[in-house]
Amino acid sequence: MNEFVEPFERLLADACTPHVVRAIEAGQPTTALWDAIEGSGFLDALIPEEHGGYGLPLSEVLGLLVAEGRHATPVPVGHTMLARAVISQAGGQVPRGPIAIAPSGETKDGRIACRRVPYALVADWIVAPLAGRWLVLPKSAATCTPCGIHGSLHADLEWPSDADAACASSMPVAWREAGAVIAAAHMAGGMERALEMSLQFANDRVQFGRSIGKFQAIQHQLAVMAENVAAARMAAEIGCDSAGPLPQPLRAAAAKARTSEAAALVAPMAHAIHGAIGVTAELDLQLFTRRLHEARADFGSERAWNAVIGRSLIAGGQATLDFMRAHLLPA
Repeated sequence: MNEFVEPFERLLADACTPHVVRAIEAGQPTTALWDAIEGSGFLDALIPEEHGGYGLPLSEVLGLLVAEGRHATPVPVGHTMLARAVISQAGGQVPRGPIAIAPSGETKDGRIACRRVPYALVADWIVAPLAGRWLVLPKSAATCTPCGIHGSLHADLEWPSDADAACASSMPVAWREAGAVIAAAHMAGGMERALEMSLQFANDRVQFGRSIGKFQAIQHQLAVMAENVAAARMAAEIGCDSAGPLPQPLRAAAAKARTSEAAALVAPMAHAIHGAIGVTAELDLQLFTRRLHEARADFGSERAWNAVIGRSLIAGGQATLDFMRAHLLPA
């Protein structure tokens, strides 16, 4: 799939530079970046061929999702790809523009509310999962309250309960698991970039007459980072191992749990290797580590997903290894 991923990597390298990421985080329009991505055709990768897409399974777009994380892409590419596929399968009209998937939603006191929605500040549409149904709602009709850390694109959203939806469906969709897998792939890509930057810095930074990468303590940290980056990539591959556009729930749980666990180690180690300069806004490292910390909580933390796996193991009554072979390993 290199011939499929490499053009997307080149597109992001040109159109999604750190300067562009910072500008969008500061509130600048996403139009140029989104138009470049929209025009590439990648957003229709998961839409079935009979609905005008390319009909690729989730397993074959893993590289695109990882690339999105590698470039700290400040627009919801993976969310839009998956939402377009599901909307088309549900028989709805796919809206144009970026679509963000909310982790959950609720209807209360005549309002529809979604909390901590990733990419909400740069999305045109929001998938709102509700009890027994889901809606695709225009962000323009919502009350939008930014939330999250510095530079975050997350927001809390509320609509009147009678808001017009671009699509409304009761088709069962595991939106939380889908969002978790996308977040896992993004984290895998972000950790790859953090490791690359740390290796480069360790080779370039000289102390006491030699590069700090020659010191055993730094080598140990880099080795631990590399181990966790590799584990995160494998976990994301397991999560995306699906013949359709949606993940298998327990594989999604394993992917999000393991990548979130890895991010908790990789991000602080990257900053430790960079020393005091690592926390500065001028260094690109923070564009990735901020997202790693935020994505750990998106669609459920490692603790939440480990609990899901544990409950399933206990309920199934299988030996642990048999359970892993049956539910968590690639087909």
